[in-house]
Amino acid sequence: MLAGDSAFFHNGSAQREAAVDSSLDVARWDSSKKRFNEASIEDQAPPLASLRDPGWAIPRRRQASPDSAGTAGADPEAPQPRYTESPIYPYLETNVDFLPMQFSQELISADKTDLSISLYGAAIPFRHDSVMQRYAQELVNQNGYQDFAEYNTAVERVEGVGGEWKAMFRKGDEHSDYWWVEWFEAVVVASGHYWLPYVPHIDGFEEFERDPPGSVIYSKQHRGSDAFKGKVVVVGASVSAADTVFDSTKSAGAPIQAVVLGHTGNPYIGDEAFNHPLIHKRPSIARVGADTRTMHFVDGTSIASVDHLIFGTGHTWALPFPPQVPVRNNRVPGLYQHLVWRDDPTLLFVGAVGAVGAGLTFMIFEWQAVYAARILAGRGTIPPLEERSRWERERVEEKSVGAKFTTVFPDVEDYLETLPRLVGPPQKGNGRALPPFEKEWE
Repeated sequence: MLAGDSAFFHNGSAQREAAVDSSLDVARWDSSKKRFNEASIEDQAPPLASLRDPGWAIPRRRQASPDSAGTAGADPEAPQPRYTESPIYPYLETNVDFLPMQFSQELISADKTDLSISLYGAAIPFRHDSVMQRYAQELVNQNGYQDFAEYNTAVERVEGVGGEWKAMFRKGDEHSDYWWVEWFEAVVVASGHYWLPYVPHIDGFEEFERDPPGSVIYSKQHRGSDAFKGKVVVVGASVSAADTVFDSTKSAGAPIQAVVLGHTGNPYIGDEAFNHPLIHKRPSIARVGADTRTMHFVDGTSIASVDHLIFGTGHTWALPFPPQVPVRNNRVPGLYQHLVWRDDPTLLFVGAVGAVGAGLTFMIFEWQAVYAARILAGRGTIPPLEERSRWERERVEEKSVGAKFTTVFPDVEDYLETLPRLVGPPQKGNGRALPPFEKEWE
């Protein structure tokens, strides 16, 4: 997956309908009603073909220079990349069956790599990352849609001004970063959400991290098991930690120490990956003795001379570029159906949902994208403000104000039936028709 993209729309007379997918970073354009005459997809990451960058830099917000506060300007090149490096490593496979990952009208190739077959057999339902990259790139490139995409471009700021959206962009070259401002009628935020790593506070951790550099990483920096030798401690109980700790058994010194006891595992995959003869389960780390590189656990046990400490402890929802849109308790307040911003329906979100289950995350992205497209085409149903506000109030009462609010599971069927009613049918062949929900999808 790319770090994120946002789509912007200029008002005018051309016939376009947008569908933006936040997980596979795809923007599809459908000839439709006369609404916008220009569209722009801004992506902080490089093109899909260059996703295997081994570098790493956690993105940090940088203030615009005085020159860039106006229309355009230039700064010296930033000391670190303005996009989030990909978490892809050479033998990465999807952990979801390819069938629910594909769009309703665009199918994923049945290609399987020799490595995949050797590991999991000819009937493997998963796909190598190269297959998924090709699938995403083909979606972007169909019908000339790639002409709307601008890669390696950071969206620094988006704010509503006088009924329009003022967007500040930044694009770097070899020597400098160029800033400029454009104005738009509508914005679709499809940048994902849980991309800012959460690292728990542990006494002594910073000293341990400094010497030697690189001995502490986050699971997103994982580039293959060959990098891990000696004693390895993995902190985390969900998907990324499970993938990392299991993969580390190929090369690291046994047993791998997995900090999972007392923590809740992923509700869909469970904790089976940690039930391995080369993995030893541990409780939380109480403190780190940097001088002896010792992990002291809350149960009084310890392990000395640790070579690698790997965190897979989840991510925090971060939305740094629109100052008018708050993020609280790992969600954006005021989103109707997780998509339409209450204060201004020309700001739309695709992918602002949490746990879905059954691999239907990608299907929900498509459904949301079609709803956003219909709204932009002037044909999607947006209920009155009071009804939208009531939907949010009732969901807060049912789910709470935190991350559970965005969790669609186990009500996937209801959600995938509600959005098509708001979308409505295509008109005169224009627009995508969403198929009815089928029980076998679950």
